[in-house]
Amino acid sequence: QLQLVESGGGLVQPGGSLRLSCAASGFILEYYAIGWFRQAPGKEREGVSCISSSDGSTYYADSVKGRFTISRDNAKNTVYLQMNSLKPEDTAVYYCARERVPRLLRLCVTRNFGSWGQGTQVTVSS
Repeated sequence: QLQLVESGGGLVQPGGSLRLSCAASGFILEYYAIGWFRQAPGKEREGVSCISSSDGSTYYADSVKGRFTISRDNAKNTVYLQMNSLKPEDTAVYYCARERVPRLLRLCVTRNFGSWGQGTQVTVSS
């Protein structure tokens, strides 16, 4: 059964750090690009960062460039999102998802991704 499970969210002060994990099962992770998305209350879900299946190409939204780092460990079937210098505007539910087409990374937008996890809450507040 295909499944993505996010973890690592929590409450952190501005300027703090968190590392999110996306554990994959039921498919061969190395064949697929994976994306991290977030949805704040009253807002649409947006792409935060995506990583390709093969050459490690990455994409970051302008709002997180220089602060967030995406990585993957195919041997552990896990994709990570290291988030540093967190800001209150980073508060959202964070989701990971799988590219619909194997071995491709198209635009890092929700319509290209499926098999969504249940999400993990990140709250940045003092």
